[in-house]
Amino acid sequence: MSRPRIAVTGKASRWAPGWWCAGLAIVLAGGRPVRATPNRPWPARIDGIVIGGGDDIATDWYAAAVETDRGTDRVRDAFELAAIRSARAAHRPILGICRGAQLLNVAAGGSLHTDITARRRATSARVNPLPCKPIAIRSASGLARLVGARRARVNGLHHQAMARLGTGLRVTARDADGFVQAIEDHDTGAPIVGVQWHPEYLIYQRTSRRLFVALVTAARQAGR
Repeated sequence: MSRPRIAVTGKASRWAPGWWCAGLAIVLAGGRPVRATPNRPWPARIDGIVIGGGDDIATDWYAAAVETDRGTDRVRDAFELAAIRSARAAHRPILGICRGAQLLNVAAGGSLHTDITARRRATSARVNPLPCKPIAIRSASGLARLVGARRARVNGLHHQAMARLGTGLRVTARDADGFVQAIEDHDTGAPIVGVQWHPEYLIYQRTSRRLFVALVTAARQAGR
């Protein structure tokens, strides 16, 4: 296989910087990005998936009582939850980015903190696309082997975070306030990794590029 086809999910809008940045990262990693949104037919023959960042996830997907949602997109939620189920069933690797990591947790039966702004003590609530936040990576994890370190600096563009962990998932990184920054599930036949930050905006970092290289490598193996 020359270039594995990687679906990148996101909003159905023309302004999509996450798509362009993730697409570039996939190309540099040796893959072929294919945009996937609710208003497009699902791409044929997909070898891996990136669940992109964006809007909050509607609370009734993971909470018994619906809270006041801000900027949710239930159509996109349903579209991406179906994509996650399909990829898991087909043993295709998945990389969840920010909202995408949260959705991986929800898909596995987990829950979210709807707003962590008031819970922060050691980390800033200010949105910053630069690597401003230190995280601690679990030593016995695929993420640690991938980046070759137990510490990293990442960006922060979220006000929600993973709370109760979904079935089969493991926490592999946390920030200084203890909020989950990465999860993994390697028991599905193909790696599933979710990161709370946006590595597509940090492809000048070796650690961020390695996430996309690992996805493309796993997709190439899955597609054989």
